[in-house]
Amino acid sequence: MGDNSGAPSRQQFDRKYANTALILLAAMVVMVLYVEGMLTPSLPAISRDFNVTSAQVSLVLALYLVSGTALAPILGKMGDIYGKKRVLTYVLIVYSAAVTTTGFSPNFPFMLASRMVQGCGLGVMPLAMTLIREEFPRDLIPRSQAIISAMFGVGAAVSIPIGAYVSNQYGWQFTYHTAVPVVILITILVTYRLRESRYSRKSKVDYVGAGMLAGALAMVVLGLSLAPSLGWTSPVVLVLIVLGIVVIFPLALYERSSREPILNLKLLRERNVLVPNLVVLATGLGMFLAMQTMAFRFESPSPSGYGFDIFVTGLSIVPFAGAQLVFAPIAGALVTRTGVKPLSMVGAAMSVAAFLAAAFTTTPTQLYVAEFFAGGGLSFLNASVINLLILTVDPRELALVTSMNTVFRTLGSSIGAPISGTILASYTVNIQVDGLPALAFPSGFAYQLCFYVASAVFAMVVIILPFALEVLGEKTQARLQPDVFGEQPPDVGRLDRGREPGPGS
Repeated sequence: MGDNSGAPSRQQFDRKYANTALILLAAMVVMVLYVEGMLTPSLPAISRDFNVTSAQVSLVLALYLVSGTALAPILGKMGDIYGKKRVLTYVLIVYSAAVTTTGFSPNFPFMLASRMVQGCGLGVMPLAMTLIREEFPRDLIPRSQAIISAMFGVGAAVSIPIGAYVSNQYGWQFTYHTAVPVVILITILVTYRLRESRYSRKSKVDYVGAGMLAGALAMVVLGLSLAPSLGWTSPVVLVLIVLGIVVIFPLALYERSSREPILNLKLLRERNVLVPNLVVLATGLGMFLAMQTMAFRFESPSPSGYGFDIFVTGLSIVPFAGAQLVFAPIAGALVTRTGVKPLSMVGAAMSVAAFLAAAFTTTPTQLYVAEFFAGGGLSFLNASVINLLILTVDPRELALVTSMNTVFRTLGSSIGAPISGTILASYTVNIQVDGLPALAFPSGFAYQLCFYVASAVFAMVVIILPFALEVLGEKTQARLQPDVFGEQPPDVGRLDRGREPGPGS
């Protein structure tokens, strides 16, 4: 940790450029989330076009997550060393090429390879967050981060219904063709309109540690992603997960002796690094578990489901994602006065109550209301808790640390979806639809159990949050007021008292 704030003073604040950068980076986040979400409704069509099984077509999503998770910490470290804007530009160029080629995939192996390259898109969001931090004064950083957090909801809200509509009308390839111009335009704007980060580190990438970390993360995420289609007891799934976990131990030993570790265990021991990572792991798990559960319930036939088609199902999840757009700016305005921990705990408690209510809903309208407040709670939580990282970590290490935060979020989402799939497949009822032979669909109890689990996950977040050290709120702001650009009292840069400064302090 260091004593640098990474934020300009009010006198040095270039409002016009900062707002331009915020709009551009927010649009980039929406673009990446849209491109990734739009493909989900098209998986059955891709399976038919390439004549592959449902287990094989699941690799389209799994390999993207695998490569993105493995690359995120490496790209973050490179951003800290070579410049965040430079690395972001190169990533967007590669991402644009992959998005372009995926829509023209002549066969299934080519599509999988293109999707793996496309996984680098997961690295753009932590780089964007760190660039935003450097353009706003400390007291305005929470509002800007809240806007970025809201874009997660916007991207999720527009991707599934628009993707389903375009795919149904024109084919899944056309979803990519319509996205390509937007991706290229944003890449050009980022290249020529963004300024380079003012912070960097004179160090080298720990390639050995990076390779081991990438391999471990790749195996764990791939195993979790394949579990719904192959089964949790599949030898392939078990071997991948176990090997991924086993590699972590020699990696930890190796990184202890590295001067510039890619897996900085000293940083992970910091309360304001560990707590946000555990929180996003839990929220990623709970969010994706709940979203998959809601999608199945909307699309499954009555009496346990509501019998919607794919497009209406996509629209039915909009309240959950749209609530994040509504509540995130409110969170950004409140958090500087309330502090991170109180607002985060309110958000987690809202999600607990909303998912408990969802377990007892009997009509689509009731579920819309429950999912709206669950999304609002999640928005309060995400828009506020990120400040524990952003306002604690040395700006020279921030891209790596926020990239690791993305890894924890991805791991959570990779676990949440399989848990939902396992529960829904374990408790079924036979339902006859349109005179066809009866088929097994999730029972009402299966949906209830999924929502109970989601509620319990967010209850754990309420328990974890008090262990963080507050960085905002009126009392904290009065005590930790930055004086000149780049200088703060020691408590801001290094909140865990008594710890020795890490590299670059």
